[in-house]
Amino acid sequence: MLGGIITLFGEKPPFKKDKTKKYILMIEDDGDLAEMYKMKLEKEGFAVLLSRNGKQGLKDIRDIRPDLVLLDILMDKKDGFDVLAEIQKCPLPHVKNVPIIVLTNLTSPSDQEEGKRLGARDWWVKAHNTPAEVASKVKKFLKKA
Repeated sequence: MLGGIITLFGEKPPFKKDKTKKYILMIEDDGDLAEMYKMKLEKEGFAVLLSRNGKQGLKDIRDIRPDLVLLDILMDKKDGFDVLAEIQKCPLPHVKNVPIIVLTNLTSPSDQEEGKRLGARDWWVKAHNTPAEVASKVKKFLKKA
């Protein structure tokens, strides 16, 4: 299993970033919803990149080196819990230490406990947060980080 993780997270030249911006990677399979959050976050001055599934999201974490990941849980190809578990096992510090906030509609306390056990820094419920509220929370979180 570790061999697969090393292959998945193999060293690559880092994504070229604008050093004046904070980069957010949103791993979300609902394209319309992702675009809505992206527009609001970009309006607030963040650079936002989208991954449509967990498998692509893992590669993008490695390549983009985001300042924050907003991660959905229910997705095709690799769900958010699997993404969190693979990140924990990764030997690369820039992957293992990336801050991740789960942004999902799952509200069960057991799901939240599992997400935090796997390394999520926080758990935000989409239905309880408008895009503007998410942008505000992202600002506050990144100021503390």
